[in-house]
Amino acid sequence: MSGSGVPLPLLPGDDPTGLQAFAVLLRRMNAEFNRIAQEFAQAQGLHLTDVQALIAILDADADDEDEPMTPGRLRRQLNLTSGAVTACVDRLEKAGHIRRVRAVDDRRVVHLHYAEAAKGIARDYFRPLARGTDAARGRFTPDELAVVVRFLTEMNRELALLRRDAG
Repeated sequence: MSGSGVPLPLLPGDDPTGLQAFAVLLRRMNAEFNRIAQEFAQAQGLHLTDVQALIAILDADADDEDEPMTPGRLRRQLNLTSGAVTACVDRLEKAGHIRRVRAVDDRRVVHLHYAEAAKGIARDYFRPLARGTDAARGRFTPDELAVVVRFLTEMNRELALLRRDAG
C-alpha cells in the first residue's frame, strides 16, 4: 500500500495469472519438454527435428478428423525444405520409426504413419512423463481440468493462427 492508503497496482510478476507469469511458466514447461525430446532423440540416434516429425505424425495418426500426414504437410508444419523433409523421412523410415503407405485412391500420394514397434519404444521412454502428467492431473478436479483443456486448446488455436499469418 502507498502512504495514502490506496493499494499499489500489482506488478506483472506479482500476478500469478498475469501474462508475465503465464509466459514464464509456459517457457519453463516448453524447455523441459524440449530437454526430454532431445534426450529421446539422442537415445534413438535421431535429430531433434526427427522427433518433432514423429510427434506430428503421431498426432496426425491420432486425429480422426484430419487427413493422414504426408511429406508435404509435414514440410509445412515443421517449416522445412523439401530436401530436409525427405532426409528426415528417410532417416525415420530407415530407423523403423515410421512407414510410408501409398494412398489407395491416388498412388502418387504417400501417407506417413508411426510404426507400431516404434510406438512401443516411445511409450516405454516417455512412461515417466506420462506418470508425472497423470499425477499432476490427479491434483485437479474435473472442472479445473476442463478449464486447463480449454486454455490449452485456445493457446494451440492462437499458435496456429500465428503460424498461418507468418507463412
